[in-house]
Amino acid sequence: MIPARFASVVFGFILSGLMSFIVSGIATFRATGADPAFVTLWIGAWLASWVFAFPTVLVVAPFTRRLVARLVRPE
Repeated sequence: MIPARFASVVFGFILSGLMSFIVSGIATFRATGADPAFVTLWIGAWLASWVFAFPTVLVVAPFTRRLVARLVRPE
């Protein structure tokens, strides 16, 4: 198991992977349609986008947490 101190990095890794997978799939399909090479194009687009998405999530997450804390009223 991964130590708990790495939870935010693991969360960012999984979140960025899933989000970039879904978004790149939609964008690739919109650009190519039901092309026979769709899956190959999608995987290439996904890997390229994940390279940027993962570090972006790690950098932006603290700002987002602070913003949400200001927008949400405590119970």
